[in-house]
Amino acid sequence: MDSKGSILIIDDNPVHLELYRMILEQAGFKGVPLLVSYGGMHFPGAESVDAVLVDYRLGPYMTAINAVQQVRERFPTVPILILSDLYDPPSDTAPYVQAFVRKGNPEDLLTALRQVLETPPPES
Repeated sequence: MDSKGSILIIDDNPVHLELYRMILEQAGFKGVPLLVSYGGMHFPGAESVDAVLVDYRLGPYMTAINAVQQVRERFPTVPILILSDLYDPPSDTAPYVQAFVRKGNPEDLLTALRQVLETPPPES
């Protein structure tokens, strides 16, 4: 089966990374996990990605705003989705992200991902 796109998944919990990778791969995407740890974020090689999922609560090592700023530096036009258990989108990441998805419903995640991938990037 051909991949629908490569999705970078950023989280501080390896179990969550594996869960999201499985959800994405069952839907035909390639999930690329990036574990945030005391050493920060280390992007995978020269790999290009089509979208990025960022957990809003990244533990004591990094904030979501730091993560999305680093993603923007590395991938300036790639859509970013924030995953959170919050009820409302966090305002600090709003300027950087294209979608906010509440955790707990994989179908909502996949719908939001498909929508941002179908939307052309803004012209600079």
